[in-house]
Amino acid sequence: MTDPYPTSETLDAFHRGRFHLIQPKGKGHRAGLDAMLLASLVPDSASGTLADFGAGAGAAGFAVASRIKTLRVMLVERAPSMVQLARRSVALSENRHLADRMEVIEADVTSTGAHRIAMGLSDSAFDHVVMNPPFNDQRDRTTPDTLKAEAHAMDGPVFADWIRTAGAVARPGGQLSLIARPQSLMDILTACENRFGAIQLTPVHPRPGEDAVRLLLSAIKGSRTRLSLRPPLFVHEHGGREFSPNVDALCNGLASIER
Repeated sequence: MTDPYPTSETLDAFHRGRFHLIQPKGKGHRAGLDAMLLASLVPDSASGTLADFGAGAGAAGFAVASRIKTLRVMLVERAPSMVQLARRSVALSENRHLADRMEVIEADVTSTGAHRIAMGLSDSAFDHVVMNPPFNDQRDRTTPDTLKAEAHAMDGPVFADWIRTAGAVARPGGQLSLIARPQSLMDILTACENRFGAIQLTPVHPRPGEDAVRLLLSAIKGSRTRLSLRPPLFVHEHGGREFSPNVDALCNGLASIER
């Protein structure tokens, strides 16, 4: 019998087996903590439609769909090889309980106007947009793996382009959720201006006493409510290597970061 998963791929379980992904092995980007924390920003009460920008193999979108049964999820990815992995993951027998609420499109979220709409990203079409942009600086992540390099870092005003598109496709009152490095904060706030308000920031620290390495941000389209800074999230407890109980629950779809 032919092995359905060649040595260049793996079949990985998430949310303690509640969904599975086919992911690249030895090349490209593999989902982990960032995608699960991003998914946790979508509240349990969410409903309607969600777009996962730069979805890769689909980890964040699948994690949202696994936890929230009232959401339809569109995975948006521009790399053809990752689009194929996402579509194969949707078709897995292990994911049959999610498949009728999942869609995958090949699209570049930096596209504008009629081109963007033609690719399937219509104006005011989504109640939620989540994104994990390639937020690293080109100088920070050098790799001969082109697919991985594009997933980690891109030239140009990444947040300006991605948040502009999020503002176009989100419905009034729709929620934007993203994960980024703290160094990207000014770019994000500038891009959100006149598009998204009620910004809530949650700093993510490896351990108490250590600097934040990620920011979780959620915002509401059209809101005029001022920015708020939420309590920090600690990935590990003092001296430990295991996830803290809070992060473990977030990563396994057992809790969310409520607004």
